[in-house]
Amino acid sequence: MAKRSRTKTLQLPTVPLRNLVVFPDMVFPILVGRPTSISALEESMMNDKKVFLVAQRYPDDDIASTKKLFRIGTLANLLQIMRLPKGGIKVLVEGVSRAKVQKYIRTNDHIEAKIEMLDREVTSASPLIEALRRKVTNLFEKYAKLNGNIPNEVTSSILNIDNSSKFADLLSAHIDIRATEQQKLLECVDLNDQFMVLVEILTKEIEILKIEQRLEGEVKAKITDGQRKMYLQQQMKAIQEELGAETYESEEFRELLDQIENKCFPKEVEKVALKEFNRLTKMHPVSAEATVVRNYLDWLLELPWVDKTRDNLDIKEARKILDEDHYGLDKVKKRIIEYLSVMRISGGIKGQILCFVGPPGVGKTSLGRSIARSLERKFVRTSLGGVKDEAQIRGHRRTYIGALPGKIVQSLRKAGSINPVFLLDEVDKMGQDVRGDPASALLEVLDPEQNFCFQDHYLEVDYDLSKILFITTANTLPGIPPALQDRMEILRLPGYLDNEKLEIAKGFLIPKGLKAHGLQDLKITFSDNAILCIINNYTLEAGVRELERKIHNIFRVIATQLVEKDLTPKTHKPVFVSKQNLNKYLGPPDFIKSKLPDKLLPGEAIGLAWTAAGGDILIIETALMDAPHKLSLTGTLGDVMKESAKAALSYVRSRADALGIDPALFRRREIHVHIPEGGIPKDGPSAGITIALSMITAFTGKSLNTDIAFTGELTLNGRILPIGGLPEKLLAAKRNKVKKVIIPERNKERLNKVPADLKKNLELLMFDNMDDVLKYLKFTK
Repeated sequence: MAKRSRTKTLQLPTVPLRNLVVFPDMVFPILVGRPTSISALEESMMNDKKVFLVAQRYPDDDIASTKKLFRIGTLANLLQIMRLPKGGIKVLVEGVSRAKVQKYIRTNDHIEAKIEMLDREVTSASPLIEALRRKVTNLFEKYAKLNGNIPNEVTSSILNIDNSSKFADLLSAHIDIRATEQQKLLECVDLNDQFMVLVEILTKEIEILKIEQRLEGEVKAKITDGQRKMYLQQQMKAIQEELGAETYESEEFRELLDQIENKCFPKEVEKVALKEFNRLTKMHPVSAEATVVRNYLDWLLELPWVDKTRDNLDIKEARKILDEDHYGLDKVKKRIIEYLSVMRISGGIKGQILCFVGPPGVGKTSLGRSIARSLERKFVRTSLGGVKDEAQIRGHRRTYIGALPGKIVQSLRKAGSINPVFLLDEVDKMGQDVRGDPASALLEVLDPEQNFCFQDHYLEVDYDLSKILFITTANTLPGIPPALQDRMEILRLPGYLDNEKLEIAKGFLIPKGLKAHGLQDLKITFSDNAILCIINNYTLEAGVRELERKIHNIFRVIATQLVEKDLTPKTHKPVFVSKQNLNKYLGPPDFIKSKLPDKLLPGEAIGLAWTAAGGDILIIETALMDAPHKLSLTGTLGDVMKESAKAALSYVRSRADALGIDPALFRRREIHVHIPEGGIPKDGPSAGITIALSMITAFTGKSLNTDIAFTGELTLNGRILPIGGLPEKLLAAKRNKVKKVIIPERNKERLNKVPADLKKNLELLMFDNMDDVLKYLKFTK
């Protein structure tokens, strides 16, 4: 059942149309040449881009009289406007809703209309509507087959629309009938009426098409090829004159053909472009299919197919740029210089894809920009975080309404070059659902054996991605599928130490912030203690992103003070930011940095954990209570960590005699293991030896020193297995003034890859068995 509901009255610029009716939910290109219509469009563009489209009763009238305009038209949005060489305008509009004219108003430059919307709300599919829809569907299929100008995909797209109102309007727009008959359909506000009129029109058109086909067959046998050609030319000329589109369309087609012929396409792509151009010239200029084909040709023309930049492989210049843009990161810089060196010698490296892995704010994205700057290549970046649809990588097929190429092709059009530095950000945060797996689609993009003939579903032609320098970034490796990891070289960027952040702030962040806030002429000095206080008490991160924000906060406060005192940077006295006056700029500290206690109690042990902020310390606590044996675990622990605690307890019980613990105690004590900061989830096996030591000190009454921390997975037999995140854990130890760290012996090889600054002033003790750790700590002999 269909209802009408009227909305508020609007007054909008009006464009009279000749031989054309625009329906709601349709996107149409319209050619506009009359000054009054051009003025109406310009008025609409300057306001809310809404316009009222209404058909003329008499299309041959050059001057549109308000008395000769229909009273029902379409409210439309302006999507795109393009000025043509001889003063006309081509505008792309989207129909929104039927509207009824209350009053036409003629201004100095154009016509405006006071209108009320005639919204159609379909509350339920009545048996009558369903019956009429089925009848119309059957007739339209016959009509489309006889007509021959409606592509099968368009017919299928219309017939699959669920909304009956939208179905009726889209179908009405695709029937080749006179404008007066289309106006009759537009004026059917009631859906039942529109379906009845469609049945009448389609029945009549089917009969006419059958007669035309019969006549065409009879005449075809009688005329020669020359007569046929002359007849078709005359018919084409008459049609163009009738549509009033000869001047604009023929000129536009000539320009488009020139662009195709002058574009350096691969042979196969040129064939496809010319084929689509020939299709376009035979289509009605305002049909939906013509818009799809024109958009496709625009994409082919705007993409770079052979255009590329020339690489600058000056290694000294590259090293200078990397040092200018980034402090530290020596290992990563070394690998980039090696990469560029091989490119210089060999002329290119096929299949080398770098993946920067590290916490937020350590410079992964900016490293990609620096590589592009040193090579003098274009730089493009696309974020893959949250991408769940395969079509965002491969594109949508053109059969879908509003189809577009995928992110890869879109970014290449923006770059204008076939060899940019292409940064794929946050590859560890892709998802997947019923629409496909984007990570699998990315395999084709990054695989050198396949990406030279990558096919976007929208383009449906081969595109060469092999000349692109792909760089990916991620915060963690587990989020990247193994197959994707296999195609990339992993370069880890650990978090910065406090002294490194201090140098970055002084050498990069403060000068950059002064320039961004227009304070270069004001002498602003930060003490080292002030910067370290910001690092320790106002930020909690492995990188420097939040540190930069805090420095900018200080500059904004200073800028506000200048404006309030009506001073300029040149006339204001120098500003000195110290630890003592930091509260004046930033307020009280956001974080109280956790400090190790002066002395550990029995039952306490210091562990190390990996976090996105670059690692942290964990003080694991164990308490014993008189109660039947039970193991309680608190602190928001994951399943793996809970199992580690159970394994640690079993190990301690198996070594009770050597440790001097009465085995009977285990039956008479409840053992409670707690890891503080319970609001933060924790998981992983690397706390195994720390939990075991916490239990041992609780049972023996002995205590550990505060200058030693532990990390390692513990087995029931006491073997210590290797762990991940070693750089971040050592960073946490260094930040918290820990002097000794016990790590698994099997991490020795990975230790060679840890930056030297992280190991400096740290005594690293490696064990492969827990029994040896207990001997070292003098719990056993």
